[in-house]
Amino acid sequence: METKQEDAANVQIDPASAESVITEKRIGERIKRLRLKKSMGLVELGRHTGLSASFLSQLETGRVVPTLRNLARIAMVFSKDLSYFFETEPHTLFRIHRKRERVRLPQTGVDDPTYYFESLGYMVPDRHLDPYYAEFVPLKKNVEVRPHVHAGYEFLYVLEGELEIRHAEKMHVLEPGDGVYFDASTPHGYRCAGKVPAVAIIVTMHQPAPAQPALGLRPLGAPLSVKNVAPRPAEKPVSPPTVTKETPRASR
Repeated sequence: METKQEDAANVQIDPASAESVITEKRIGERIKRLRLKKSMGLVELGRHTGLSASFLSQLETGRVVPTLRNLARIAMVFSKDLSYFFETEPHTLFRIHRKRERVRLPQTGVDDPTYYFESLGYMVPDRHLDPYYAEFVPLKKNVEVRPHVHAGYEFLYVLEGELEIRHAEKMHVLEPGDGVYFDASTPHGYRCAGKVPAVAIIVTMHQPAPAQPALGLRPLGAPLSVKNVAPRPAEKPVSPPTVTKETPRASR
């Protein structure tokens, strides 16, 4: 490790190019993050690197340009390669979904939809949850709301109107400001409970139940299978005790 870093530290580089790269990669900010993550002060870092605390402070704030040798010393303290300071940092996930860009879609699989929804996370790849803006319209007569299920959990927050939610066999009416968190693998459904549309934010979270390891245990109350019972070792027949007959002694 040291040999690799020392070789990199001896590489000659144009000072103007080095300053440009160091400024672009914000090396000072990376050094400060490493130091704070270790709860290390400037003086302590200076003792490990042989650099003064004032120099390190100026380095972190971008007021001085370090040499590759100094960067190699700092990298060794935090068990990093010199290349760590020059790698492209991963982009932080941040997506804005403008109202004018969203698409309003009707409930799927029915001729007469009871609600319309807009995805609030369609631009996020590999997302772990799905947020929606949903509007539930007043029901017409003889319209049956079909319950549905899916893996994971669901959160719903009512913004406007009254919303009736069915979870398993229980019915609940939510008003503006009410929220509910529930297991989505249980049959559930919603319907507008008033004469005006109900509006809600719904978040579905993809969190299936973890698989349980197979322990070879039988369900409670299940009969014990013969194939699961280890055969008992065959018992050896017990021999009857040997009776020794005494020979009568001859009388003298």
